Amino acid sequence: MAASLPSSPSHRTTAVAAFLLLTAMMAAAPAAVALLHDDVEPMWGEDHISFHTGGDGVETLALCLDKDHGSGFRSKGSYIFARYDIDLKLVANDSAGTVTTVYLTPDLVPPEDHDEIDMEFLGNVSGEPYTLHTNIFVNGAGNREQQFRLWFDPAKDFHTYSVEWNPKHIIMFIDGTPIRAYKNEPSRGVPFPTLRRLRLDGSLWNADDWATQGGRVKTDWKQAPFHAYYRNFRVTPCAPPPGVASCADAPPESAWFDKGLDAAALRKSRAEHLLYDYCEDRNRFKDSGLPKECAAH
Repeated sequence: MAASLPSSPSHRTTAVAAFLLLTAMMAAAPAAVALLHDDVEPMWGEDHISFHTGGDGVETLALCLDKDHGSGFRSKGSYIFARYDIDLKLVANDSAGTVTTVYLTPDLVPPEDHDEIDMEFLGNVSGEPYTLHTNIFVNGAGNREQQFRLWFDPAKDFHTYSVEWNPKHIIMFIDGTPIRAYKNEPSRGVPFPTLRRLRLDGSLWNADDWATQGGRVKTDWKQAPFHAYYRNFRVTPCAPPPGVASCADAPPESAWFDKGLDAAALRKSRAEHLLYDYCEDRNRFKDSGLPKECAAH
């Protein structure tokens, strides 16, 4: 084969100039638009739901609550074992009586088959912090409430709320910080969702019979309409361990599923922000005894 001739200086200069021009064009091009409406759809109160795209190209979904009704949406896809992330900005100012939610739930199933992983944000009077109310339902049974006092103003800016659900545990995060973990322990008979695909739902509704200070503070409808904002919905399917076809086929005790859990950060966040833990409420379970998953407490 004949040796190739070296490029001339003029050819090299032209190639470099073309590369620099292409790089500049790519930098100047607008970012790809994140179209939330491709991934979610209205579930109820459609006339109280709107989509807006900002200058950053990110589409935001706004839920509205007024005295007539609230609103809710759901993801178009459902998954078994995945990480769900969504950015959320809560109702501002006097939000007493309102509840804004992010939760995982199956499509229509009988009540006795219902699984659900809840993050519910309980509004408050102006100047008072939000409470995050969490719960986990398995086969129709819940009563696994834990509550947290948010350590920031969740109405001032967007924050990322996440649920990682794999065969070993369910972990809830705020801005990447773990706040709650629920472990799958089949050998001890602990109920755990493993059978049904779950989608992500969000809603804004009135619950002034219980949401704020046990229902003592009611919704001030003079402040309506109330709005909550969602954007950047992401789903990351569970990646199985090497040599395993799917996460559902992996043993739940596998250390592979611990990769996303910072145990020290979890202990710290709970020590600083936990308000209520059903596993510590012995008076509530004095007749039946604490649930099986509470044995490690």
